[in-house]
Amino acid sequence: MSSDSRTPSSSSPSAPAQPAGDATRSSADPGERAIPAAPADDDADAADELDDERARPRPNKSAERSLGSQRSLRRERRAARRKRIAELFRRFIRAEATGGVVLLTSTILALALAHSPLAAQMAAVWRAHLGLSMAGYSFGLSVAEWVNDGLMALFFLLVGMEIKRELIHGELDSPKKAALPVIAAGFGMLAPALIYLFVSAGGGPLVRRGWAIPTPTDIAFTVGVMALLGRRVPMGLKIFVTALAIADDLGAVLVIALFYSAQLNWILIALSVGLTAALIACNRFGVRRRRIYLVLGGLLWATMLHSGIHATIAGVVLGLCTPQATAERLSRALQYPVALFVLPLFALCNAGITLPLDAASLSGALHQPVSRGVFFGLLLGKPLGIFSAAVLAVLFRVGQLPSQASYRSLLGAAMLCGVGFTMSIFTGQLAFSDATLLGQAKLGILAGSLCSAILGSLMLRLTTSRPG
Repeated sequence: MSSDSRTPSSSSPSAPAQPAGDATRSSADPGERAIPAAPADDDADAADELDDERARPRPNKSAERSLGSQRSLRRERRAARRKRIAELFRRFIRAEATGGVVLLTSTILALALAHSPLAAQMAAVWRAHLGLSMAGYSFGLSVAEWVNDGLMALFFLLVGMEIKRELIHGELDSPKKAALPVIAAGFGMLAPALIYLFVSAGGGPLVRRGWAIPTPTDIAFTVGVMALLGRRVPMGLKIFVTALAIADDLGAVLVIALFYSAQLNWILIALSVGLTAALIACNRFGVRRRRIYLVLGGLLWATMLHSGIHATIAGVVLGLCTPQATAERLSRALQYPVALFVLPLFALCNAGITLPLDAASLSGALHQPVSRGVFFGLLLGKPLGIFSAAVLAVLFRVGQLPSQASYRSLLGAAMLCGVGFTMSIFTGQLAFSDATLLGQAKLGILAGSLCSAILGSLMLRLTTSRPG
């Protein structure tokens, strides 16, 4: 062994010597232990590992950046879609709220005209025939039929597009979200029908045909009343009522198609099925031009008009078959014309009934089986069915309360859904061809809707507070 080789240090004891050539010392820390040098074989192994590391494929940074940008783009698209849907909902609420005010004005005007010296002239206007003749073929309807069967098809087209939007991207796009409004809408249609049949028992088979009159909710009037209450009504409750009314509209369409269709013409039904298949094929193959859908929808309406299925169903079918992007543009184009022209004109045409002017006669008219059944169906049946179903759904954890809503405010909203008006009058015209029974139904609709609007708005005002 050679003599120890030492490095002087004033702050630490000297390290023991190592064989020459077998140790290296750190120039930075003289007191640190010497690190043994790697043998030649180890150097070779280290070199091989280094070569393997270099040969190993490295991540493609450009591919990573591309993948990240794709994910970011998808997130941006989802955010833009949510923003667009929210804007559509706000526009829908504004249109329905404004339309509710105009609809109320038209109803008051219709009632005033019915009690004025112009009543006979207005009745003649609605009975006037409008049509055309060409090459020996004539087609025409009365003004009232053009309003009820023609223009109202545009309203049902808007209903169909709203149903589709809610099913794809809205409050009905998943079972969990759809559970509460759909269950509440279903029981909100069942309870009024049962109450109508119970209250009007003994009226005969013709009276029983009106069981579906108190089942619908008028979304324009309901949203209009909530708009008048302003920020007192939580947004979650507004969304719930809107989703419920749309599910309710879908139920009303099914009721009309199944229970109020006339004698069926199977040849025209076959043509209607073929046109519906053509609409589905256009959607499936990516056709986006509105004109094609509107032409096919117009032909579908014409074939359904005399097929025995009510022609307005064509509007719902067209709305469901139209591609989502095209439907959004068409919905924006139709919302205000339908809210400000079609529905008010429908009310002006159909809400004009002659009311008894003395209390005794009015009370007697309200005690008729049809009037009584419709009145209590709207006033009691709608809130009973909606509220009880919603409470049970929440208790059994099938659904959850709307955000910022309480059970008391939910009851107020359920009472407000007793405003049936537009769809109730429409169903009444399909149920009764007898003018006396139809007049009784309209009286029950007006009285039940008015009381529901007053009591529901009072309940919401008492159970909600304006946010600070």
